Amino acid sequence: MLLALVLAAAATVAVASGSSGSGADAPDNASADAGFARDMSVHHQQAVEMSFIVRDRTKDEAVRSLAYDIANTQANQRGMMLGWLDLWGLPKVEPGQAPMAWMAESGGSVGSDGSGGSGGSGGHSGHGGGHGGQGGHEMGGVKTKPGALMPGMATKEEMARLGTAEGVQAEILYLQLMTEHHKGGVAMAEGCAKQCENPVERKLAQGMVDAQQSEMLLMADMLKQRGAKPQE
Repeated sequence: MLLALVLAAAATVAVASGSSGSGADAPDNASADAGFARDMSVHHQQAVEMSFIVRDRTKDEAVRSLAYDIANTQANQRGMMLGWLDLWGLPKVEPGQAPMAWMAESGGSVGSDGSGGSGGSGGHSGHGGGHGGQGGHEMGGVKTKPGALMPGMATKEEMARLGTAEGVQAEILYLQLMTEHHKGGVAMAEGCAKQCENPVERKLAQGMVDAQQSEMLLMADMLKQRGAKPQE
């Protein structure tokens, strides 16, 4: 299983290192390609933050190794997506656009006012903690929790709990939060795999789906070993 995760992560990095287009081939600012790059960059940032937190809260090598792999892979992918936005001449943050607006056309997360998004109060904060999300909206069956920015993301309160937990308690909380985080990430990546027009970005998104689904299976086993299970 660990070997499969390593290979899957390597594949996503290799795919993302290819050309993503520029100049006349650059996607529009309102496109799924641009929206996914922005939203997934924010989503990834929190996963990286959670992973670094748990590495300081436990001595369990299995959890620390998983956390390192997730942080390393998602930090690299985030850098690639932000690099693409630079290459395309598009902003990394779009304050007037709600998160997940680009998914509305495919039945993704849609706000109660008819606009796309998770019901957030505005643009991205650019930070890992959940801000401004009203909760209740769904993306691929994954709801945005009250106080979170996007589906699967943890709230500031949950991040604070992780930062004070230790040992097995920290391991369980991390595995539960990261499982939920991956569910939201997979749903978003599946949206890009269907909607994004750039073939390199679509391949990266599919690679994220494959890798994170494998990691969710691994985390379910790790939770079971600790007498716990994913959050309902």
